[in-house]
Amino acid sequence: MKPLEAAATARARDAEAPDVTELILQDILSGRLAPGTWLKQIDLERRYHCTRPQVRLALDRLVQKRLVEHIPNRGYHVHEQDGRRAQEVSDIRVILEVAVGDRVVANAGAAEIAALRALAVRFDELVLTGTMLELYEANLAFHRQLLMLAGNQELVDLITEIRQRTSSAPVSQWRTRARVEQSGREHQLMVDAIERRDVDALRELTRQHIMQG
Repeated sequence: MKPLEAAATARARDAEAPDVTELILQDILSGRLAPGTWLKQIDLERRYHCTRPQVRLALDRLVQKRLVEHIPNRGYHVHEQDGRRAQEVSDIRVILEVAVGDRVVANAGAAEIAALRALAVRFDELVLTGTMLELYEANLAFHRQLLMLAGNQELVDLITEIRQRTSSAPVSQWRTRARVEQSGREHQLMVDAIERRDVDALRELTRQHIMQG
């Protein structure tokens, strides 16, 4: 087989192989890969019976989710949570997101509420059938849609950036099925409050949801 053909075959094989991202994520959340643990790619290949490109792709995805940190010329390690910084980020989010509760309610028509409800339902469905990464994405989609109702794109972008300053939350806090289900109930209650035009309830639910950790 020619070199180019061999390379193409290898890429196709890697594309068809199972994604090990979820396996690494589950080991991080369960504590089997503790905060600060250096993730040597050769060890992960053996641990998950996969190839180096698969490991690298999985690690890069987890870097994007703020659950793994990449240090140039040194490698990857499990993100170590900075408790003080995480608390300060949560405080900032509470200040910003609670403050726009009235705008969210004012701008939410029937179509917007239906779209938000659909995202909340999707999250609940994934609690039963989805992976942790799918739950993570569904959670972000719900909160982004909610913030979009405030009518301020800069606010949406700012809060998205702020969330990226600490290890991914609430994924890092979803260590039990009960905790994930609670997040889903809070999503539904927030939509209920918007539908009732209850600004005070929405603000309090938002505060509780952000501070859930």
